[in-house]
Amino acid sequence: MVGNYGEMEEQNQKLDQALEAEQAQLTDPSMNGHLKRLLWHGGSVYDAWFSAASNQVAQVLLTLPYSFSQLGYPSGIVFQLFYGVIGCWSCYMITSLYVEYRTRKEREGVLFKNHVIQWFEVLDGLLGPYWKAAGLFFNCTFLLFGAVIQLIACASNIFLLNDHLDKREWTYIFGACCMLTVLVPTFRNYRLWSFFGLVMISYTAWYMTIAALAHGQIPNVVHSAPTAKVPYFTGATNILYTFGGHAVTVEIMHAMWKPVKFKYVYIFATLYVFTLTIPSAIAVYWAFGDLLLEHSNALSLLPRSGARDLAVVLMLIHQFITVGFAVTPLYFVWEKIIGIHTSKNMLLRAVCRMPVILPVWFFAIAFPFFGPINSTVGALLVTFTVYIIPCTAHMRVFYTAKARQNAVVRPPFFMQSWIAIYLVNIFIVIWTVVIGIGWGGWASVTTFKDQIKTFGVFAPCYQCPPTAAPAPALSLNTTHHN
Repeated sequence: MVGNYGEMEEQNQKLDQALEAEQAQLTDPSMNGHLKRLLWHGGSVYDAWFSAASNQVAQVLLTLPYSFSQLGYPSGIVFQLFYGVIGCWSCYMITSLYVEYRTRKEREGVLFKNHVIQWFEVLDGLLGPYWKAAGLFFNCTFLLFGAVIQLIACASNIFLLNDHLDKREWTYIFGACCMLTVLVPTFRNYRLWSFFGLVMISYTAWYMTIAALAHGQIPNVVHSAPTAKVPYFTGATNILYTFGGHAVTVEIMHAMWKPVKFKYVYIFATLYVFTLTIPSAIAVYWAFGDLLLEHSNALSLLPRSGARDLAVVLMLIHQFITVGFAVTPLYFVWEKIIGIHTSKNMLLRAVCRMPVILPVWFFAIAFPFFGPINSTVGALLVTFTVYIIPCTAHMRVFYTAKARQNAVVRPPFFMQSWIAIYLVNIFIVIWTVVIGIGWGGWASVTTFKDQIKTFGVFAPCYQCPPTAAPAPALSLNTTHHN
């Protein structure tokens, strides 16, 4: 049962008052209290913006020039703009469903004092257990491999500074370091890390742009893309993955004092991300051209300097933070399964969270294919998690006239028609199925299989120079290429 729109608005005002009261409880006039609020207790729209922008672009920044070498300039730019726009739209769908679910539950007297609402719970409350199962599977699997990708990127980057250990050994080390993420209670406590994470990724992006332009084009540079369907759709799917970072939308929204504002936050976060991803990808591809096809990490082509080493170090820290963004929702799911999610004993929760990081560690060691793994995850997981399920769920929830009449979040000012909203959702679903899963899935899986045949499972040093590569990996054939 849902109330009319006026009742929903009244309930939203009560919810805002409750959140403001919760925020007031954190007020401590002492110096220690001021420091805790400054560094630890986030919840404003600014905190959400830092979290959204910082989480949306991490290691993928280093692979976008590689995608441009597969797509060419026009397609690379157009796909970034296109997937950024439909990413904002699907995030709007998630935001609307979250507010709808939470408002209904608050009207029923349900309190979420120590409970973090997650996407699968929104689907369960609005649509039932089958939708919950689908959301839980795709969301958790995507977040798992999202953390895997960041861990792979850590090893790839640190190898640029120190090649005395191979990338697999660096993965062992950073996997252990990622255990520290169990100590962060919720996304509200990422305030300081989100801010610095965005500063770090901004420095790296503009360093790549300026350094590539200062370096100039290599002799006889070639820009031949696009040349074939497999690399073209692999690159396109990597960009789809880039703007699919809203798998943690619900958790970030729940950490906000006023979650309904997140739909605006995400738009501004995406606009800022465009200023980082498009100039850097264009500049690096201009300088190195087709050489990027053999170097998925753009930093590996830029000459070593103090500025490049600083970019590598900052990216390492940022990727570590992003691992935390990816695994924190998984921690919440695990806590709910074993029944300790609402416990105030953070030490107990931290200890119980530790097994979650183990599969991340394992898959990062097994499939260290920095670059191609992004496209595979994008085609098989991001498509469902952040495009298909949110858009189809929104259509299903507001299928009846009564549901549309009582909707808490009304259609946006630029699209007042529910029919238009349905048409946009249908277009996104069809596009994602045909281009993302169909062509993108075929191309990405083909590329991924080629990486396994070439480098092997548990490759010691993926794409390392021949002089730095250790003993051969467990390969599926007898040929080893670098």
